[in-house]
Amino acid sequence: MYTKRSTSRVSGVKDAAGLKLYSISASGAPVDATVFNSHLQKMMKAAQVDWSRTAGFAIFHQAANFPYLVLCWWGNDNELFVRVAVLENGTWVTDTDRFSFCLWDMEIMWLERRSYIERMYSGQQDLDAYRSDLVVPESE
Repeated sequence: MYTKRSTSRVSGVKDAAGLKLYSISASGAPVDATVFNSHLQKMMKAAQVDWSRTAGFAIFHQAANFPYLVLCWWGNDNELFVRVAVLENGTWVTDTDRFSFCLWDMEIMWLERRSYIERMYSGQQDLDAYRSDLVVPESE
């Protein structure tokens, strides 16, 4: 059953490549970014993207059963690329047959869509403005 989850900006952590960082917590407790940081760097490297020139964001989602790491970036003008990893039994797993982003992640993706359109896809590209436009879903 759907219930609102605590969503926020990741505080105290800034991604060196300029990704926007969000957290979602099923329990409402603060999300420990250190659980996600090193694997985020591995996922970014594996994606072979020029992060210094790419609009993107990550979601550190402490779900009810597992931590989910959702890495998203914009490419090919208007496509959102997504990679998801889940921390299962102490190991980060990427398995598209078992894990994906969920409806709580989609709330952030929807707001990021607006930000991307306004800052990057409206005739003028301003990556700095996009990166500073860190939005979170409103409480219901």
